[in-house]
Amino acid sequence: MIDFLIKSSISLIVLLGFYHLILEREKIHHFNRFYLLFTIVVSLIIPFITFEIIKIVPVLKNIEPLNTVAISSFLPENEMQERFSPTEEKINITPYILWSLYGIISFQLLLRFGKNIWKLILKSKSNPIVKYKNANLVLVEEKTLPHTFLNSIFINFEDYNNRNIEDELYTHELVHVTQKHTLDILFIEFLKAIFWFNPLFIFYKKAIQLNHEFLADEEIVKTYNNVPFYQNLLLQRSNENQTIYLASNLNYLVTKKRLIMMTKSTSQKIAVLKKIAIAPILAGLIYFFCIEVVAQKKVINVNSQVIKSEITDKDKIRDSYYSGVHVNIIDKRNNRRTVTLYENLSLEDRRKYLNYIPKKMIENEIPEALFEKMKIKNMAVWINDKVKTKEEIKNYKRTDFSYYTYSFVCKNARSKRFPQEYQYALYTKKYFDENLKNNHLHFSGDTIKIRYVPYNAAMKNVDLQKSKTDSIVRYTKEKDGYNLYVNEHKSKKIIVIDAGHGGYDYGATKDDLNEKKLTSEIAKKIKAMYSDSDVSILFTRTKDEFIDLKDRTDFINTNKADLVISLHINCNKNTDANGFEIFVTEKSDLFDKTKVLAEKLSSKLSKTQLKNRGLKTAPFKILKNSDCPSMVVDLGFISNENDRKFIASKKGQTEIAQTILAFISDMK
Repeated sequence: MIDFLIKSSISLIVLLGFYHLILEREKIHHFNRFYLLFTIVVSLIIPFITFEIIKIVPVLKNIEPLNTVAISSFLPENEMQERFSPTEEKINITPYILWSLYGIISFQLLLRFGKNIWKLILKSKSNPIVKYKNANLVLVEEKTLPHTFLNSIFINFEDYNNRNIEDELYTHELVHVTQKHTLDILFIEFLKAIFWFNPLFIFYKKAIQLNHEFLADEEIVKTYNNVPFYQNLLLQRSNENQTIYLASNLNYLVTKKRLIMMTKSTSQKIAVLKKIAIAPILAGLIYFFCIEVVAQKKVINVNSQVIKSEITDKDKIRDSYYSGVHVNIIDKRNNRRTVTLYENLSLEDRRKYLNYIPKKMIENEIPEALFEKMKIKNMAVWINDKVKTKEEIKNYKRTDFSYYTYSFVCKNARSKRFPQEYQYALYTKKYFDENLKNNHLHFSGDTIKIRYVPYNAAMKNVDLQKSKTDSIVRYTKEKDGYNLYVNEHKSKKIIVIDAGHGGYDYGATKDDLNEKKLTSEIAKKIKAMYSDSDVSILFTRTKDEFIDLKDRTDFINTNKADLVISLHINCNKNTDANGFEIFVTEKSDLFDKTKVLAEKLSSKLSKTQLKNRGLKTAPFKILKNSDCPSMVVDLGFISNENDRKFIASKKGQTEIAQTILAFISDMK
């Protein structure tokens, strides 16, 4: 509160001082009226405006790990309790007394303010009224000089009847009515009641009322062009002292200033220059009162390893390996989620999250004893990324394989199907040459998902180890991070086709056709026709059964899908509505990537007889809850005759299935 009073008072003093020294003497009364009102408002607002300028202050510190055990053991228990025991605070009643006193005085002044307004309103209603141009002449019994409140001009009844009031006086008061000077006075009187302790508002009221008289005098001089007569008239009337606080009074401050102003003129250039001079005054007030320089410390750990800005050979190899790859970062330590192209990452982020660069895989022949053991014991063995039993392994010769690797499986990560301590991966010569030999040149997928998690979470959390994550960066207190890589040899794309509805959920229906049957038929066509060995297509349902949306998304996420295409059929009361439309959701980190894929599928479906209704967004659960790009495809309207015939025919279903498969094939 003190800060507000100081800043607002200084602003009022500076701006009012500028008015008296520079503006008041010039014949720019309309501008001055705006200036006085505007500067009051600005002065009351300035204390609440703050522009922060952040100044970074580097602080070098030798940061050591905080040993809370050592601290607690160093201090005796009774001393710790004494240091952190709550202290009893004494209540200071002085502010309450001052605020109560302020409230009482302000309330009384506001009450008086309201009563004065009511008296003038009542006075205008209880006396005879004569219409005069755009004002009301209120004829009162008491002897009074003409004065104005809102659109009422109060004059003496006898003076009016005897025509003792000059035309100049009528015009003078009419200016107050036309230019609504009463509103200015009510505004400043209200502020005086609220800020009764601040005398500056008294000076502002005097300046505002004097400027009102300047405006009225200026109009009289223009209209009658008889300055001496008008000056004598004011001097004669000035002897009749009368003050009405909420009204504009005829003889208010008939001083030398008013008499001089009637004969004065101001050149346009001087007026413009003096108006412009306000700008630096306001700028100075804003600079001193509104701009706050905030020092923000940036702690630099002198013990931490400084990341070099020079591009190294390793950086160049990394840039080539991950070029064009989307990077999905989930950083638990810094609470950061980022999905962007590799090229958009800073050098620091590239080194931090993508420190791993694979080396060239050199042929590694499996030992004969180990291979023979695989033929007779139940071991966890994958050949070309497919699980093989000991009977199937017998169909191979040791020389069929160019490369093999093995890994230890943590106890909590073992399953009933694979309880073994070790897993083995074998690759034939052909598979090795086609899929692994050049793996060190470029990342195999279009997206790499990275989790930056605590070491214990990476090692103990089975769900995390099984998650569709390409790289897990584990960190500890001692080390910033090092990598545990999973899914290094993942080559197949996993696509989930979700046939909408099913079971008792028929979806859109028309005659004997329904949505659940049509989507199922198209899904079956896709299943029967796909033969791409590099793509694995899974289906949420293969028969007529109801599957909950949660179960569908669980199926998608458990199988670590790369893409979801949910098939649906549209319906509309307007039977002319036709064509397909694809929905994606903006409430996903993968929105940009999904949008690109949806546009590609849309382009291919446009080649069928279905009309392209465009790409749309929707908050569907299957879109929001899937951990991969996902889209809902409405394959035409069952309510439209042409669409219905196409999607119900074998030819149409085959064409849609072929189009979707062509799109999936292009994704590789």
